[in-house]
Amino acid sequence: MSLAEADIAFAKELFSALPDITTRRMFGGMGIYAGGVIFALMRSDAQILIKSRDSAFDAKLSGMGAQKWTYTRKNGAESSMPYWTLPDAAVDDPDLATALAREALALLR
Repeated sequence: MSLAEADIAFAKELFSALPDITTRRMFGGMGIYAGGVIFALMRSDAQILIKSRDSAFDAKLSGMGAQKWTYTRKNGAESSMPYWTLPDAAVDDPDLATALAREALALLR
C-alpha cells in the first residue's frame, strides 16, 4: 500500500508552520523534513511517526500516549526504531504537532 495524495497533503498542512517543509517518498511511506533534516515519517498506513533520540523526549511522548515503533525481524527478534507515533492529540492540533516537531528538530541538530 502506498500513500494517497490526500495523506501527503495532510502531513504537509499539519506541519506547515515549520520553515522549509519537504517530503520524500520511501518504502511506501515518506520522510518529512524541515530544513533538510528528517524529523518524522509517515508510514504507508498514513500513521505519522516523530523522531526521538532523547530519553526525556521519549518519556514526554510516552506520557502523551505515543507508542515506540517496534517491529519483528525475520528471525523473530523484536527491534525498535527511534520513532514514536504522533500522539492522537497532536494529529488533531497543528500547534501541538508543530511544537513536538520543533522539539524533535532541536534534539536532532
